[in-house]
Amino acid sequence: MASSLLTTPSQALDLTPGGTTAATRRRGSACFPSARVQRRGALSLRVRASVAIEKETPESEPPPTFLREDGSGAGSGSVRERFEAMIRRVQGEVCVALEEADGSGARFVEDVWSRPGGGGGISRVLQDGRVFEKAGVNVSVVYGVMPPDAYRAAKGEARKNGAAADGQKAGPVPFFAAGISSVLHPKNPFAPTLHFNYRYFETDAPKDAPGAPRQWWFGGGTDLTPSYIIEEDVKHFHSVQKQACDKFDPSFYPRFKKWCDDYFYIKHRNERRGLGGIFFDDLNDYDQEMLLNFATECADSVVPAYIPIVERRKDTPFTEEHKAWQQLRRGRYVEFNLVYDRGTTFGLKTGGRIESILVSLPLTARWQYDHTPEEGTEEWKLLDACINPKEWL
Repeated sequence: MASSLLTTPSQALDLTPGGTTAATRRRGSACFPSARVQRRGALSLRVRASVAIEKETPESEPPPTFLREDGSGAGSGSVRERFEAMIRRVQGEVCVALEEADGSGARFVEDVWSRPGGGGGISRVLQDGRVFEKAGVNVSVVYGVMPPDAYRAAKGEARKNGAAADGQKAGPVPFFAAGISSVLHPKNPFAPTLHFNYRYFETDAPKDAPGAPRQWWFGGGTDLTPSYIIEEDVKHFHSVQKQACDKFDPSFYPRFKKWCDDYFYIKHRNERRGLGGIFFDDLNDYDQEMLLNFATECADSVVPAYIPIVERRKDTPFTEEHKAWQQLRRGRYVEFNLVYDRGTTFGLKTGGRIESILVSLPLTARWQYDHTPEEGTEEWKLLDACINPKEWL
């Protein structure tokens, strides 16, 4: 969730500089499938002056849409409108599935916010359940003007002294972003962590170049981070990703699997964060309608890819040693998200809502000095797979 808003996994897409609401409700919006949720009290935080984003307003109920009333807003049939409808539907369906899998009666706490000129978001978090230590599922629709360095963070570009690719000084860039981002941390060491994020991004012409064309792209992915390798689970997960990809292009799964392995790389450890999945970004070299359908298919594949694994593993007996290893792997998760994740860095650069940006982090993690598992152990096998990515299908 921190990875990702505009470009990766974490909740950076949730750019709220603060804000939530008070009130308790047992059902989500009538407009979208929803888990039973509770809302929290509002907090007001300042907006960073470097980003032109209006202050958010707490809402007691999710509005029918967060889009502005313009030519690409509600009722227009635009990609923006349909993408927002998709991510809000998926948020509701995923939360319902997670509450059912948790089985404790624990409910997602929901924070809703909007902005007078358009945009807003819904953050949902389930914490200290029977199965899930922490589960966050956020959606955001954001309008704003980003500084050049934030734009480059979103695009994964590195330019010196603010220079653009053509050597010109980059100006502020008006943008629209919408996305869903989620990280799910189960308690049981044999139940894997899951991350997924799907986003749509548009930029208008920079303030200093009004004639420049509008840019758009899709990004996203779903990836699995277990503490122990259970091949049945990993193969099931990857097979669901491949099925979703193959409906659109047989080259997608191998291409996006490698992209995932490369992206979730912890350079200072020479390890991947987990056992991969699919990941893509800045995708605009296909028909826009096709990519909208592809992102929708991938988002709809989250529940069938993950919930069967959780159901099989949530009650598996484990020892203190198993739990300690899980905590060490959670430490790697924290390292990646705070050091390398593009979504997290984007959110921090643009004054994003810190609770949403960091919701991807586990409740607990562990760092142990110079810890190396003994070769041949189950812990060593997991580490080896993180160092040397494998083909699971």
